[in-house]
Amino acid sequence: MNTHQNTVDALNVLLADYHLHYQKLRNFHWNVKGQNFFQLHEKFEELYEDAKLKIDEIAERILTLRAQPVSNFSDYLQLSNIKEASSDLVDHDMVSAILSDYEILLNQLNTVTKLAEDTEDNGTLDITGTYIGELEKTSWMLHAWNQKK
Repeated sequence: MNTHQNTVDALNVLLADYHLHYQKLRNFHWNVKGQNFFQLHEKFEELYEDAKLKIDEIAERILTLRAQPVSNFSDYLQLSNIKEASSDLVDHDMVSAILSDYEILLNQLNTVTKLAEDTEDNGTLDITGTYIGELEKTSWMLHAWNQKK
């Protein structure tokens, strides 16, 4: 058995989480309406482009650990802790849904981190540390934007 199997399993859940998050961001990018359209349309695109890069990096990390990344959407739907969202949400609810996804992603990143620490997997730790910092910062910014006046 691969000495990194527990980390790989957790990375595959993270990969699934990022795929569902990516699709949710695309959904919101396409379907946002109202006075915040221009601002959020652009922000959602920025966020899904970032998620797309992370999806590739996570899959490549799994391959680096000599394992196979999950690659079927049906598997992502089963593995992911993130659920699909309606296309009919209003702008602030879209941002709230993204913030909820961030909590899920941060929890899974923390799980991956703990498992990677157990095997002294510094390559994975480098990735998770970077992602956690970026998610925390973006979460803070989206939370500030989403505050009621």
